[in-house]
Amino acid sequence: MTRKILTRSSVALWLAATGFLNQAHAADAKDGVNITQLDDRLRIEINGELFAEYHFKDVSRPFLYPVLGPDGSPMTRDWPMKNADNEEHDHKHHRSFWFAHGEMNGVDFWSEEPKAGRTVHEKFTEITSGRDEGVVRSKDKYVAPDGKVICTDDRALRIYHRRNSERLFDFEATLHASNGDLVFGDTKEGMMAMRLNETMRFAPNKFNKDKPTGHIVNSAGVRDGETWGKRANWVDYYGPVNGRTVGVAIFDHPQNPRHPTWWHVRDYGLFAANPFGLHDFEKQPAGAGNFTVPAGKSVTFRYRFYIHLGDEKEAKVAERYEEYIK
Repeated sequence: MTRKILTRSSVALWLAATGFLNQAHAADAKDGVNITQLDDRLRIEINGELFAEYHFKDVSRPFLYPVLGPDGSPMTRDWPMKNADNEEHDHKHHRSFWFAHGEMNGVDFWSEEPKAGRTVHEKFTEITSGRDEGVVRSKDKYVAPDGKVICTDDRALRIYHRRNSERLFDFEATLHASNGDLVFGDTKEGMMAMRLNETMRFAPNKFNKDKPTGHIVNSAGVRDGETWGKRANWVDYYGPVNGRTVGVAIFDHPQNPRHPTWWHVRDYGLFAANPFGLHDFEKQPAGAGNFTVPAGKSVTFRYRFYIHLGDEKEAKVAERYEEYIK
């Protein structure tokens, strides 16, 4: 009997012919974080499933929508990106997940009113997919209604490969006083923000009256409506989505200006970290929260987002914050 010796190439040919090699390549392609650039947005997938899309073209400011949590749970409101049943249509500028401030050298970059400025995406400097993480780096300019550039930024979004029961990502923005001094004004309208799924709200909308509500808790143990305007290392906002409890925690990095930050977190689902609104949060004199970046200098803001199952105790939010700052 003749013995047949298989070479490495013949084994590869046999695997390809039987389909095993193609299956292996497909599995590899889906394992990790994959980022695909489309004409007007980036599509971000984790293990072959949609996590989020980064919209950057012809918008008032770049934003993430949708943002999907455990098992595909929608973590943010649909409107105004699209109409959806059982949602309030307030605050048209609350676009899912965004970074903006209501007064930068006197210009409103928070709202979408006629006199508001726009954050204009200039270019991507890195789009990297990977088994452990995916990275997006980009440059933006902040343009006043008269066309004047107020400042510029470099921003980074880092998405980590995690099991399906959680999502973990970091957002970082370095703003450059590239056109003279840059002054962040004292207003509550800002800055690192999400508008959560309507069913997660602590104060239910008219469509969800008498249904289970969400809850808010911060690192100091303050809860629900009392968390607004308070300083804390982190805040967790959790509530029901499609019959199960999910939540999102935002972590304020210790190196951020005025850490621990104040929180513009509302019972109707707005969730924002804002280190500048002292007049509103603490009833200090107007302008007490102003923050100036001298011409030619820069300032960096860093935040981590932890999307999880259960409440803050089940998700061990305090422990995960300690991991972040280490």
